[in-house]
Amino acid sequence: MSGRQRRRGPHRFAYGGLDRVIHERARLSVLTSLLTHPRGLPFGDLKDLCALTDGNLSRHLQVLEGAKLVIISKGSENNRSHTVCRISPIGRKRYLEYLAVLEQVIVDAARAVKSEPAAKPGSGHGRLHGVGEA
Repeated sequence: MSGRQRRRGPHRFAYGGLDRVIHERARLSVLTSLLTHPRGLPFGDLKDLCALTDGNLSRHLQVLEGAKLVIISKGSENNRSHTVCRISPIGRKRYLEYLAVLEQVIVDAARAVKSEPAAKPGSGHGRLHGVGEA
């Protein structure tokens, strides 16, 4: 069954494909940054893009590297250490699988909101913010 097909049953909304390693906000930011930069990113650029401290980014990269989702290359350039981070082929595959499940969560929630009775104007209830807005 494809991710877009409607599943039924007792575990319909379990979303088991929401990989806990990826789902953490900082690691999701790191992987998204690396996916959009296939040649990789220097540590400092990645830190800035994800708004993380050196220590925070280092720890999240350790987790991602341990899960084989990223490749970290260390070297030196002009007598300075230089670290480049890249998403691995396994990381790309798992990230795209994660996105498919996340997309299903959004589809399910949007479908539920559309089927609700109309909310009172200005109540803020009855729709997901940004879903279905042009």
